Amino acid sequence: MREHPPELTATVERQQQIATRAQLLAAGYDDMYLYRQARRGQWQRVLPATYALFTGVLTDEQRRISAALYAGPQAQLTSLAALAWYGFRQIPRNTDVHLVVPHHARRRSAGYALVRRALTLDARPRSSAPYPVCSPARAVVDAARDLGQLRPVRAILAESVQRGFTDLARLDEEIRRARRSRTALIRVAYAEVVAGTRSAPEAELRECLAGSPILPQIRWNPRLRTLDGAVLPTPDGYLTDSAVALEVDSQEYHFSPGDWARTLERHNELSRHGVLVLHVTPAQLRRHPDGIRRTVEDAYESRQGVGATLRVRVDPAGPEHARA
Repeated sequence: MREHPPELTATVERQQQIATRAQLLAAGYDDMYLYRQARRGQWQRVLPATYALFTGVLTDEQRRISAALYAGPQAQLTSLAALAWYGFRQIPRNTDVHLVVPHHARRRSAGYALVRRALTLDARPRSSAPYPVCSPARAVVDAARDLGQLRPVRAILAESVQRGFTDLARLDEEIRRARRSRTALIRVAYAEVVAGTRSAPEAELRECLAGSPILPQIRWNPRLRTLDGAVLPTPDGYLTDSAVALEVDSQEYHFSPGDWARTLERHNELSRHGVLVLHVTPAQLRRHPDGIRRTVEDAYESRQGVGATLRVRVDPAGPEHARA
């Protein structure tokens, strides 16, 4: 097997055995050799003028590298591919690699490399040789524009804030930059987060209860205190008049015995002060939303006025989305 020239060897090692046609020609190979290597099954042409110098399935990183090499040196990784690079957990599985290039660039989408032209590239990309990655805020907004359902958009936006990838100010900036171009879903999800919800299941519970003719305004993620100033656990939702707390129990946060123990401690602490805690799972919300709504309505009606008799108050000085 013919050995690569030293300068090419260093390049393909850095690019995880991915190379462009231009790089291979510069190393002394010709198009006929490239053709024969692919024909013999020694190499594979994964994208136009882009080769994997091996056989077999590409890893996620090799797909990102090959797509970036195909799109050109000014391309930035964005959307779901960038979120996967950052380590987001709540993203749909997708093998496409989304990239943004300058508006004047002529490169078009090919295979799994989905190229979008933009008037402005991200001004705060993360450097990651051999490709830059859009900032989390830009990637979240671009992903929301590519998705057609509200549920995954909610999950992605909530995770970006919960896990500290970005903040509301940066997200607002990116939404304004995108203007009205396919931003309806991200605007809905953003408004829910601003209102206090901190996860996709919380947003679904909010939506489920919003149409109730019985329930009053629900305080989302309020900061609760006793009359003597002690801080209480923060429920996902709270009905002040009836002292009913709503908790969405997502399996994501109950993988370990420690997580489950903390949930029980929160429940017991609120119950000790007279608060009724109702637990809801995301599966119940999606399968039986009407039943969940009736349960909350019944609890509210049976306990009207109880909140005024307890030593529990919503702290007006604290942000409603802050966790105790």
